[in-house]
Amino acid sequence: MIHLTTDAIDYHALTEEVRRHDCGAVVTFLGTVRELTDGRRTIALDYEAYPGMAEKQMAVIEQETRDRWPVGDLMLVHRLGHLELGDISVAVAVSCPHRGQAFDACRYAIDRLKEVVPIWKKENWADGSKEWVHPETYPDRL
Repeated sequence: MIHLTTDAIDYHALTEEVRRHDCGAVVTFLGTVRELTDGRRTIALDYEAYPGMAEKQMAVIEQETRDRWPVGDLMLVHRLGHLELGDISVAVAVSCPHRGQAFDACRYAIDRLKEVVPIWKKENWADGSKEWVHPETYPDRL
């Protein structure tokens, strides 16, 4: 399942949603708003998207992941709007029969999401400045 939301991401419920009796592994990734980026202090982030376009790309990633690994279930959730330090901005939960498969599938899904889904992030810096940041700006963080 894929989902964009302005609500807080309930990672416990997300993880429970993908648990299955035929899968012995669940991997959950949480992306959170961090305080420091390249030595600059962040106070908040703002995320925007074109929901139809973003959800379409997220659905493609879900299918690609299912095609490559024996995924039992998969959840991709990204939060939009204004987020404070520590807030969860993105979550991926994957269940597979074995842990290696689940880790690989989860990493693939989050990496692809950051690469191709049209979701834009604005950094709100402690000095009062603001800057739109795109994934290609910091390719080492994918």
